[in-house]
Amino acid sequence: MTLENISLERLKGGIQVVRVNRPAVLNALNTATLGELRTALQEIARDEAIRVLILTGSGEKAFIAGADISEMSGKNPSQGIGFAQLGHEVTKLLELMPKPTIAAVNGFALGGGTELALACDFILASERAVFGQPEVGLGVIPGFGATVRLAKFVGIPRAKELIFSGKRIKADEALRIGLVNQVFPADAFWSEVLKVAEQISAHSAGAIRQAKRLLNEFGEVTGLNYKLDSGAQAFGQLFGTADQREGMAAFLEKRKPEFKGVENI
Repeated sequence: MTLENISLERLKGGIQVVRVNRPAVLNALNTATLGELRTALQEIARDEAIRVLILTGSGEKAFIAGADISEMSGKNPSQGIGFAQLGHEVTKLLELMPKPTIAAVNGFALGGGTELALACDFILASERAVFGQPEVGLGVIPGFGATVRLAKFVGIPRAKELIFSGKRIKADEALRIGLVNQVFPADAFWSEVLKVAEQISAHSAGAIRQAKRLLNEFGEVTGLNYKLDSGAQAFGQLFGTADQREGMAAFLEKRKPEFKGVENI
């Protein structure tokens, strides 16, 4: 598999590291990157030698700073739905992966970045991490499952606040509200993440697989398809509206958007 947007590294103990590798654009997610992630995760799921998966981002600034607005801004509703559905394929591969998945959030995790982290079994954060769902400021909504998954981490009222306001929160606040499991100093972050991964990989892979399956069933992960498809449809239908065009144009032009109100959809 030829990789241009992600990198793969196998560590001792069956620990597989997947890095989104577009540091020049803060690891933003475009169609090609999501496609590479989908293929890699499909192969990882089948590889019995892999015991733990760590998802992270390249560089010092970002985990994944969201979707690539320069690509996304020109999409029509059907293309928006397709983009969301591709994101759902990736997040479901993470969520239903038959081995533990850790999101190692080393910097900005915004929009789709937070959504990919939410699809992992749990999140470990650097003290430099920043989370947020800023999509409403672009005239759309979270497209990769935050409308379903964020509430499982922080509860419905707080999920509504974060999505409706689009505000960013730092690592200490993310820890306080239950979004992340642990926060580590930046200079020790990767070594601490590996300690957690190594502790998990030392145990029975079969036992952990069964525990994950039961926990996922308890959290109704197996019933996600309808909810996620509804989210993809709603996300896509916002493309082509005046607010979506204005929100994404303002982002690309580095100015404050002037929303007039979304048309009936």
